[in-house]
Amino acid sequence: MKIRAFFALTLPDSVVRWLADHADTLCEFDKQVEVDWVDSECYHLTLCFLGEISLEQVEQVELLARERLKETTSFQVHINATDYYRVSKKLALVAAMPNACDEIMNLHSIMGQVAVDAGIPQEDKGFKPHITLGRLPGKKNGFKPPEEWPEVDLISLADSVVLFQSKPGERGSLYTPLFEIPLQDLA
Repeated sequence: MKIRAFFALTLPDSVVRWLADHADTLCEFDKQVEVDWVDSECYHLTLCFLGEISLEQVEQVELLARERLKETTSFQVHINATDYYRVSKKLALVAAMPNACDEIMNLHSIMGQVAVDAGIPQEDKGFKPHITLGRLPGKKNGFKPPEEWPEVDLISLADSVVLFQSKPGERGSLYTPLFEIPLQDLA
C-alpha cells in the first residue's frame, strides 16, 4: 500500500488565525475565482514532500528522522512574505513564506536527506519551505500576483517535525500525522 506523505512543522493557533485573515485579504487578487483556498485547519509549514511511499518506508523514515534530529534545537521561524509559487506544470500555490534562514534551510535539507537515505527520490528543483494558503492550476491560470503583497510579519516556534499523510477529501486534502519528532528545547 502506498500513501502520500510530507514533512512539516505545525503552527500555533494564533499564527493560523492570522494567516486565515491574511488569506481572506488575498481573495481580492483572485479575480477569476480560480484559487482553491485551503481551510485554515490544514495550515502547516511544508519542509519536504516525499510523494508516494510504502508503509515500510514510513518506518524507515521515522527511524532515520529520529536519529538525524536528535541534536537539532528548536528555533523561531519568521514568516515574512507571501508569494505566488509554481510547484510544477500542474500546480501553483499562493503561499506564506518563511525567511530562508539557516535553521529552516538546514531542517529542509535534513528531511530531504532522510527521504533519500530511505530510498525516496527527491526532486528539490526550486522547492521552498512554505505554508499553502491556496492552490490553482500551474500552467494556465489567470491569477495575477500583486506587485506588492500585503505585509506578513509572524513568528512561530519550530519545536517538532511531523510526517503527515495526505489524502484527497471533498473539501481539499485531509492530513493525518503519522509521527512527530520533538526538537531539543530552545531554552
